Amino acid sequence: MTNTTTLEEHTLGQILDRTVERYPDNEILVYIDRDFRLTYREFSNLVDEVAKGLMALGIKKGEKVAVWATNIPFWVTLQFATAKIGAVLLTVNTNYKLAELDYLLKQSDTENLFIIDGFQDTDYVNTLYELVPELKTQQRGHLSSPSYPCLKRVCFLGQEKHRGMYSIPEIRALGTMVSDDQYLERQATLDCHDVVNMQYTSGTTGFPKGVMLTHYNIGNNGFWIGENQRFSENDRLCLPVPLFHCFGCVLGVLAAVTHGTAMVILEGFDPLLIMASVEQERCTALYGVPTMFIAVLDHPMFKKFDFSTLRTGIMAGSNCPVHVMEQVIEKMNMTDITICYGLTEASPVMTYTRINDDLRKRVETVGQALPHIEVKIIDIDTGETLAPGIQGEVCCRGYNVMKGYYNNPQATADAIDTKGWLHSGDLGIMDKDGYLSITGRHKDMIIRGGENIYPREIEEFLYRMDEIKDVQVAAVPSEKYGEEVGAFIVLKEGTLLDESDVMDFCRGKISRYKIPRYVTMVEGYPMTASGKIQKFKLSELATEIWPERR
Repeated sequence: MTNTTTLEEHTLGQILDRTVERYPDNEILVYIDRDFRLTYREFSNLVDEVAKGLMALGIKKGEKVAVWATNIPFWVTLQFATAKIGAVLLTVNTNYKLAELDYLLKQSDTENLFIIDGFQDTDYVNTLYELVPELKTQQRGHLSSPSYPCLKRVCFLGQEKHRGMYSIPEIRALGTMVSDDQYLERQATLDCHDVVNMQYTSGTTGFPKGVMLTHYNIGNNGFWIGENQRFSENDRLCLPVPLFHCFGCVLGVLAAVTHGTAMVILEGFDPLLIMASVEQERCTALYGVPTMFIAVLDHPMFKKFDFSTLRTGIMAGSNCPVHVMEQVIEKMNMTDITICYGLTEASPVMTYTRINDDLRKRVETVGQALPHIEVKIIDIDTGETLAPGIQGEVCCRGYNVMKGYYNNPQATADAIDTKGWLHSGDLGIMDKDGYLSITGRHKDMIIRGGENIYPREIEEFLYRMDEIKDVQVAAVPSEKYGEEVGAFIVLKEGTLLDESDVMDFCRGKISRYKIPRYVTMVEGYPMTASGKIQKFKLSELATEIWPERR
């Protein structure tokens, strides 16, 4: 792996332009289910067309452009079109329901929103009309909503026309109104330390916070992720993970684009389509969370597909079971598969296994720090750096540390100390060679199949039920997903409630993966002497209450 002494100081637009210059005829985007293919040159032309269209709409430098869409081709196009005009791409979880979108639009001061028709059981268009009824009556581009005073424009990522929304063909046509000189003039005002991406993540002390990431943060992180897998212009990456997560848009898109690698993208997770994509496009790399790899390995048609071209990839998002890693190496030919660790606030990767590490290190640790990043373990109470082999909080410092949380200076100060160290909230042990093992969390976050779930957010939502006096949400161990959501409820006197009532209350209002899979009524909670609730004991209690967990 090349170990350059300096970091790249380029915007994402400059990174794309450089790759286009080197590999104009290489494919960048492939979708086998719709026979969609673009070369780097064709993609770059489309990005410029859309970017000019965004300028023609009136989108200014620094404005947020929220994208609520699955992994469609225009998602990646918008990632670079917004970057080229200095706008901030705001990624929206496709699982969001009405209450979650409402919160995000208000907290982020979003000026622009791009949507598709819907996903699974959520109709995005109708959800938006419910939240912003003014869309149906006001002139496009001149939206004035009392509930969302910053929101100016809504655009539909498709051919269809919806009242109050611009369509993609219209935006592309509008691009002709912006000259090349105006476009280049806008790009000349950009700096690699400008915020280019915002993603919402949470904590145990409040609702989701907007993580502000710069070109410098994610451009360099993407480069080193690609270097670590030895990506080149000859590689083809099968990418079935959501683009709204860093896993998709940084580990996937930016690792590929910095190396001229092709991306074979799936709009949604489908094990059969993953196997067909790998075989048909002769993919050399594959990404996924453990549950995705398990679904592929367990598929009844697994043996009918050819995985001989696979070499590397990433398994991440939640704890990677050793036996699954071993099967992926043996049965899918992924001899150079890697595991990484990080968090959105770290752009996201801070440590990474190397492809020449022995199997034990590759399956039992999350690797060493990436180049240009410092990682240490500290004592949670004193802040003192701990010796190898002692458990403490994982911290990192370097180019990858976020600019901060949007409009939340206190939370930023709590996460990043005065010496620039980002505190992860995760517990780990580092050996004498710098290999990190994650051993737990002192935050209460639940990780269900790669999705981060924050108990406080669900607790606050459940408090809306009249019958609930108190509720604590904690992780319930799960064989399939690693962890599931458990709700431990204290009822108000004289009221009754059962598991189905709680699930019905949540359905359609919060994301399906956040709805408690397990619900029980309790008299009280295990506490410390100082009165702090011990959620880890609730998780232990869950194994007794629900012994048959899947």
